[in-house]
Amino acid sequence: MSRWAPDARERLETAALDLFVENGYEATTVVQIADRAGLNRATFFRHFADKREVLFGGEDVLAGLFSEAIRAAPAEATLIECLTAAFSDADEAMTPQQRAKAAQRVLVVAGNTEVQERGLLKHARIAGSIGAALRERGIDELTARLGAEVGMLAFRIAVERWMKPDDDEPFAFHATAALSELQARVAGLGSRSHLSA
Repeated sequence: MSRWAPDARERLETAALDLFVENGYEATTVVQIADRAGLNRATFFRHFADKREVLFGGEDVLAGLFSEAIRAAPAEATLIECLTAAFSDADEAMTPQQRAKAAQRVLVVAGNTEVQERGLLKHARIAGSIGAALRERGIDELTARLGAEVGMLAFRIAVERWMKPDDDEPFAFHATAALSELQARVAGLGSRSHLSA
């Protein structure tokens, strides 16, 4: 296939994830990824800054989707409603086709400390985007930070549930459910009912 193929990024991502799982992240080179995809090294670098970006490039897309949805929510929307709107828009990126790739990413990230650190930075940037969008709506700094952190925790829980092979529910379903559960748990933090006997 031509190196100018419109699906080059998708092919490179698929090839990289397969190789990371087969050979390990460290042992996989950009040349190997490009070869597996039927493309060249220059094409790889047109789509990704480095091989770590194959794992986390989608995080920037999510940050944009989340912040745009929060900004577009009705003026009277609560913070939770803003986060729910963000999760609904995430279905655009968290497609059924991405589910298997998400499982591969988790395997690769779990096996490499450097990659884990990059992942934490990306998640911090998403939380920062959410917090900024909430502040733009007039939400105070501390509440916006809390909302962003709760949103990211709900996101992580939702990803774990969404990746289960026997579950066909869309990502937004899991994210909204996780957000509701967290909201209930936070409301109950002042009671003793959650303490084990």
